[in-house]
Amino acid sequence: MSAENPNPSTGLPAALLELARRAAAAGAAVLAGRNAAELDVSNKGDAGDWVTAFDLAAERAVREVISTARPFDTITGEEGGTVLPPSPSGYRWSIDPLDGTANFIRNIVYYGTSVAVADPHGVWLAGVVDAPALGRRYYALRGHGAWLEEAGRLTPLAGPLPGRSGQILATGFSYDLAVRAEQASGLGSIMDGFADVRRLGSAALDLCLVADGTHDAYGERGLNEHDFAAGALIAEEAGCWVRRPRLTSPLAGGPSDDERLAAWTCAGTLELSGKFPL
Repeated sequence: MSAENPNPSTGLPAALLELARRAAAAGAAVLAGRNAAELDVSNKGDAGDWVTAFDLAAERAVREVISTARPFDTITGEEGGTVLPPSPSGYRWSIDPLDGTANFIRNIVYYGTSVAVADPHGVWLAGVVDAPALGRRYYALRGHGAWLEEAGRLTPLAGPLPGRSGQILATGFSYDLAVRAEQASGLGSIMDGFADVRRLGSAALDLCLVADGTHDAYGERGLNEHDFAAGALIAEEAGCWVRRPRLTSPLAGGPSDDERLAAWTCAGTLELSGKFPL
């Protein structure tokens, strides 16, 4: 893994990363225009599972950038579902226009736009998480490392420091009351060895904060692919141990609720890999 050259001069993967950066920036620009009077909040079914006018506008902006540059790629988005072009290239984009919608509604800064792209074999090649309220853009290119752009600085990411004291676990909880109760009851055993726990409300950023060493580990059940696609690659390319759930592809209709709620997404140092249930 190299963290020296975030933008190799040639090759399709590098071009895909640049496109992912532009697409995520387009979504983040929509989010940066947050106006409490224009949120237009509605609920998607589960208590706490919100959608706003900004989710929808940001997804349109992301899709437009991608489809204009690569009209034969498939795009899967949280709000707009899967769109197959007439002659698919095999490349597929997974986008979450606003990861951390509840935070966005309450004006809590942990939210952003997540964009990732996979090759025809399902291998994630590039991922970007653009967090406008934090002024941070995280991104990764498979085999070339991960970086943080902040205040005009570019920093290669190397994950958390192994073995440090006061380790912090990040996690999240389901909207489903029964699953949440089960998660709460098991939290004590998972926290064994950790000094404290954080629940920030954005899976994409939790994974990025493992990548930059803020969190020591992150683990959560019940994520969808668009929640972790970019962040997991960023953590992986930062040298972290990462476990992605093996979910039914969106191209095959996506996972059932039971399948999704049973699956863990995790990241951290290798020494912490045994902390999470299989």
